[in-house]
Amino acid sequence: MNRIFDNTEVAFSLKSDAQLERAYFLFKMIANEPLVKIGTAVTNFAIKAHLPVEGLIRATVFDHFCGGVNEEDCLPIVKSMYEKGVRSVLDYSVEGKEEEAQFESCYNKVISLLDFAAEKQEMPFSVFKPTGFGRLELYQKVGEKAVLSKFEQEEWDRVVDRFDRVCQHAYNLGVTVLIDAEESWMQEAADQVIEQMMAKYNKKSTIVFNTLQMYRWDRLDYLKKLHERAKKEEFRLGFKLVRGAYMEKENERAEEMGYPTPICASKKETDENYDAAATYIMDNLETISIFAGTHNEASNYLIMDIMDAKGIKVNEDRVWFGQLYGMSDHITFNMAEKGYNVAKYLPYGPVRDVMPYLIRRAEENTSVAGQTTRELSLLKQERKRRKI
Repeated sequence: MNRIFDNTEVAFSLKSDAQLERAYFLFKMIANEPLVKIGTAVTNFAIKAHLPVEGLIRATVFDHFCGGVNEEDCLPIVKSMYEKGVRSVLDYSVEGKEEEAQFESCYNKVISLLDFAAEKQEMPFSVFKPTGFGRLELYQKVGEKAVLSKFEQEEWDRVVDRFDRVCQHAYNLGVTVLIDAEESWMQEAADQVIEQMMAKYNKKSTIVFNTLQMYRWDRLDYLKKLHERAKKEEFRLGFKLVRGAYMEKENERAEEMGYPTPICASKKETDENYDAAATYIMDNLETISIFAGTHNEASNYLIMDIMDAKGIKVNEDRVWFGQLYGMSDHITFNMAEKGYNVAKYLPYGPVRDVMPYLIRRAEENTSVAGQTTRELSLLKQERKRRKI
């Protein structure tokens, strides 16, 4: 496979000189770990204290990593990316809600997003987080098979019902729904519900996708076992493969509570685990579809090489690639130019509500060795090419 990711002219074709400069400034900041720690602490404080920082956040980090505050706000970005062959996955990135009214509101938002996506060829997917539909503690209790009170059982029934109505609506509209993965201690229950949805709605085509976090050493086995079941029961599987975004939280909790960490022992092990899962899916495309969510160049090349070796066409509809908006444009836009199915995750929502997501992105970039360095070197290369 030729090194297609080095073409910065294609990678940054949608960025004006000013946007390129902002990206360069942001990644220089993110490359400084102490600065990120201080910045996130100050930002958290400013938001909690209701200080007027939204304008500053909006003009810098928010506009770089987010599509806007609402769906309409995102449309110019969605349209301009589509002109370059890149689809969008609109992700309403509001986290950490706890009340029924908020869950119902999130459900309504997901339904309206499905309707929004159904009318636009630029948006073949919709997405939601399980904790958008119910409390994390409730998922945990269900996953641990704890006895639920009558009230909790009714609450859980409502959670399952929200999943079902969303998947039914997606099925009726023909829009694929990607369901995110979260902390391991709530994932067991989420997996159970998503398996039910796959068995029900993935009979003819793959409408429902679960997410596998491959920094967890148990996920490859989970994939293989579920595949055996799916073959017997004759339903299709869809998986978004990611490495994972809660590593520090997972390791800290495991240590505190005295159980073995669910996270692979090293970055190398995680990479091998990711690539093994991707290879397994590519060997079983007749029954499993893949959305490879990764900023790792080697993993993208691996899947592209397998496609090439097996004679799978670049725009095969069971194979998708995805990156986050504001990151890894060198992967997204160069792949799109070659005709691969590729989409950007486009987070949006009120500035204050999206801050937990943005802070996680900044911390994740800082902790992934080489990610920020690579972004910076490509931005430098493009500035030089443009003579900025």
